[in-house]
Amino acid sequence: MKSSAWDRVYNEGKHLLMNHLNIEVPMIAAVNGPAHRHAELAVLCDIVLAAEHTTFQDPAHFPNGTVPGDGVHIVWPLVLGVNRGRYFLLTGQKISAQEALTLGVVNEVLPRDRVLPRAWELAEHIAKRPTLAIRYARVAMTQTLKRMMLDDLGYGLALEGLGAGEHWPAPPR
Repeated sequence: MKSSAWDRVYNEGKHLLMNHLNIEVPMIAAVNGPAHRHAELAVLCDIVLAAEHTTFQDPAHFPNGTVPGDGVHIVWPLVLGVNRGRYFLLTGQKISAQEALTLGVVNEVLPRDRVLPRAWELAEHIAKRPTLAIRYARVAMTQTLKRMMLDDLGYGLALEGLGAGEHWPAPPR
C-alpha cells in the first residue's frame, strides 16, 4: 500500500476515535445486532446496551492477517482484561451478549424491541442532571481513555500500516 493511501487511514483512524472521545456528553450505545466491525466504538460509550442476539467479534484484523492496531489493541484489552482481550483479538473469538454482560463489556442485555426504548429512558434520566455535571462527568470519565489513545493509537496504526504492506504488491521500480 502506498504511504499516501495509508496516511489517510492513519489520520481517519486517529480522528474517529479521538472525536468519539471528545464528545462532551455521556454516550449510550444501543447495539441491536452483530457488532463485528469497529465494535470498539460501541464499547467506548459510557453505557452499553445490547440485544439478546448481539455478538461482538473482531474478524477483520488478526484472523484476516492484519495487525489489530487501529484502536482495538487498546480498547479490547481494556474492557476484557489484558489476557482475555489479546485472546479475543488473536483468535477472532465471538462473544455473545450474555457473555459480554458477564465480562463487563455491556451493562444490560435486553430483548430486541427494548434496546432503543431503554437507551432513551437512560438518556432522559441523564438529561435531568445539571448541564455542567453532564458535560464534566463525560470529560472526567474519558480523560484516561484519551491519554491511552494519544500514547498508543498512532503507534498501533503505524504497525497496522507496516503489516498491511505484506498484502500489497511491491511498487514498480
